[in-house]
Amino acid sequence: MTTLLLRGCDVLDIRGPREAAILPEHDVLIAGGRIESVQPSGAADPAAFDEVIDARGLLAMPGLINTHAHTPMVLFRGLAEDVPLDRWFNEYIWPLEKNLGEGDVYLGMTLGLAEMIRGGVTTVNEHYFQMHEAAQAVADAGTRGVLGWAIFGDGGQPMLERAIEFTTHWQGRADGRIRTLLAPHAPYTCPPDYLRLCADAAARLNLPIHIHAAENRAQTDSSLARSGRTPIEVLDDTGILQRPTIIAHACGATDADIALMAARRASVAHCPKTYLKLAMDVAPVVRLREAGVAVGLGSDGAVSNNTLNLWEALRLTALIQKDRTHSAEALPLAEALYLATRGGAEALGLGDQLGQMTPGFLADIVLVDLSGLHHQPLHNPAASLVYNMETADVRTVIVNGRVIMRDRRLLTIDEAEVLRQARETRSRLALRRVEDRIQTYAP
Repeated sequence: MTTLLLRGCDVLDIRGPREAAILPEHDVLIAGGRIESVQPSGAADPAAFDEVIDARGLLAMPGLINTHAHTPMVLFRGLAEDVPLDRWFNEYIWPLEKNLGEGDVYLGMTLGLAEMIRGGVTTVNEHYFQMHEAAQAVADAGTRGVLGWAIFGDGGQPMLERAIEFTTHWQGRADGRIRTLLAPHAPYTCPPDYLRLCADAAARLNLPIHIHAAENRAQTDSSLARSGRTPIEVLDDTGILQRPTIIAHACGATDADIALMAARRASVAHCPKTYLKLAMDVAPVVRLREAGVAVGLGSDGAVSNNTLNLWEALRLTALIQKDRTHSAEALPLAEALYLATRGGAEALGLGDQLGQMTPGFLADIVLVDLSGLHHQPLHNPAASLVYNMETADVRTVIVNGRVIMRDRRLLTIDEAEVLRQARETRSRLALRRVEDRIQTYAP
């Protein structure tokens, strides 16, 4: 791998959940895909590096980490508007996904990755179908992915075996940028016996698990009425929580559920725009973190979010938690930035590898420009990052020490060609036959 020098940038140093500092005019030295040094500018010899980026006037920070996405859903963007969760599933997204054919997931994943790169996202935790295509898209785009093939209980052992085959084939591929996990969809689509099969397979293969659970309070109430157990308790009963588990949403988690997740060291992926748009409950991020549950930010899919913009998720998370707790002091700037970077890494079990501008950590770095009118006068860069950022402020993106976007130009994705192909799919993928769907939502 090449060596890279970022010269003269300011550096965001997220020292902990309550402390973030700006290191002015520093150099970042990168070798072997990792950060070698962060030091005051001027000491490093540019001639010693394969590539040098003049980053004066820019801020270097860890790439954002998307802890829950269905990225290829960008192909259905705008097709399920102003409907509640049950209709969203049964009348829209699950009939629409019946249209997916060969190559569609690769195209949708590439389009979504392009959007995320432009927004400063360097890692995505992906939960979708035809994941061999999604993995190839990640490999080609140069990003980092934690990838799982979504499976349902009615698919039985064959579906689980296909997901296992995917994890085995792709684990550690693309210069280590791809990691895999098992992705049973949810307790309401995977009965307890099937969840036990998934938990046993994850233990045998030493894999984490990524699953939706307690997406709203109605799901929790339904589960209690049916079995006397909450969805989170069902995950524990079936052995899922014996594995490192990323729980998407947990908006309907009870206080006892939160204590259980903390005890089992499960993490939560928080996707606030989806919750607002589908009129769901909102996960109690402050309470989760106070209990010791790792929380990262997610976009969810673009059919319930409309964008893959994690700056928007960051902003909404901070604002909603202040509102819900009736405390302007809730989720202060440093902690909000922590969730978008180090918190996301911890939620994915990569806290010792990602999310910090620290020597030895993987060089997944974005350079952002805070010179725009909407940032001026720049009294507080941390406040600008949380509350002012636009995706266009992201100038350059580096993953594994490789530049994949320079000065807003994508280097690994042919943007024009991807847009052309996406336009060609519009009519075919928008067909909707409500009676013909991949699943039925009945929590």
